[in-house]
Amino acid sequence: MTGVAAAGLLTGCSGERSDGGTRASVTGARDKAARAEAALRLRTSAASQALVTQYDAVLAMHPTLRTRLAPLRDQATQHATALAPAPTTSPAPSASATATPAAPAAVSTVASDADEALKSLAAAEQRTSDAQLAALATAPPELARLLASVAASNAGHAFLLGGGA
Repeated sequence: MTGVAAAGLLTGCSGERSDGGTRASVTGARDKAARAEAALRLRTSAASQALVTQYDAVLAMHPTLRTRLAPLRDQATQHATALAPAPTTSPAPSASATATPAAPAAVSTVASDADEALKSLAAAEQRTSDAQLAALATAPPELARLLASVAASNAGHAFLLGGGA
């Protein structure tokens, strides 16, 4: 009996892992999840930044809309910042995460009619809201809550820009 116990102790000290590499698998899965979250944050942040760019273009063409649009533009800037990957806590992004993020099409021209420019902004807000909602399916819980909030805000902006208030 003593020999069996001694053999068990020696096996435990032999340097062989008894967990079959599970720790490495867990670490790999965590790294993969962190990279996926960073890539998702990069894409969703870029979409909000594209909205800021569109607001800037509309404001440059229609400065009289500044009072109406400035708060919405500021919120889009806050969304881009909140969704951006944290540089100190996220692992080095993979090649796919550093590729050009999917974002709404760049603003080529702004309508000379202010109402048309507002409709274009409303459509961009709605497209961004839809994209944020679609991203919920793959987002971890904390990011999903943030995306849901940002999507709701974008939808509200679309409503306000469309003449709802």
